[in-house]
Amino acid sequence: MTPQPPLHACRLYDEGGCEIFGDPDLMFPWWSVTKTAIAICAFRLAEQGQLDLDALLPGQPFTLHQLLTHRAGLPDYASLPAYHAAVRADEAPWPRDALVEAALAQGRLFAPGQGWRYSNVGYLLARERIEAVAGQGLGALVDAQIAGPLGLDSVMLAQTRSEFARVAWPAARRYHPGWVYHGCLIGTAPDAAQMMQALFAGRLLRAESLSRMRETLPLGGALPGRPWTEHGYATGLMSGRAGTAGRAIGHSGAGPFSVNAVYHFPDLPRPVTVASFTDGHDEGVAEREAVRLALSG
Repeated sequence: MTPQPPLHACRLYDEGGCEIFGDPDLMFPWWSVTKTAIAICAFRLAEQGQLDLDALLPGQPFTLHQLLTHRAGLPDYASLPAYHAAVRADEAPWPRDALVEAALAQGRLFAPGQGWRYSNVGYLLARERIEAVAGQGLGALVDAQIAGPLGLDSVMLAQTRSEFARVAWPAARRYHPGWVYHGCLIGTAPDAAQMMQALFAGRLLRAESLSRMRETLPLGGALPGRPWTEHGYATGLMSGRAGTAGRAIGHSGAGPFSVNAVYHFPDLPRPVTVASFTDGHDEGVAEREAVRLALSG
């Protein structure tokens, strides 16, 4: 059976041309696509001479680059049952220090640079580092470094329940975005596709920075229920292959009530970037739809 399209998607071709499926003005949570934006900001600050990606963070045994590539050896708060229980109970987010203490109590997983493990805690620390260096909060940084230059008027960092209630999904009316400790951008599907397409078109980073950002650590082959035939992680980017679609580089995201996938497909006869957003809990649904739209263009 042909999968039904998500509520909203955008297909953006490198050669020009944009196709929108659904209402182009509705707002959606970007979830972990925010990690791509954080990594872009870090590289832009490095290009501007404001930070060194490879310097140890003050008082820490790992670098910013290791945080951005999930190679710092830090555990993740997503493995804490109490965290998920608190979200389900619609509690207020825990204080930052309480969250970090609970997560780190699980123990370091490996020496920095000696392994890989996805860590939202790592991206919280990465966010804090770039904010400290730039003297700006993440929302202002994204506006100055990405949304402003590209004219992405919908993009904002949601920090309160009322701000998050702007997104399309009814379940967002009660969710507090503070539970996403590295930050949760919200915006339209077309603006998500525009950000990712602009990254790979070289409109945000210099060639050497983009090349380094795309350096990928292979993590394995196919993933059950998802379109990946090879998968890995670069810097703020999931990177692998999706069968006949070839290389897929971007990021997926998932929250308590919705999922998304924003990917660039450079190997197709018409290279394309696709952003797909749907409700539910299965990232594979949004990823498969992104691949379907990439192949059907």
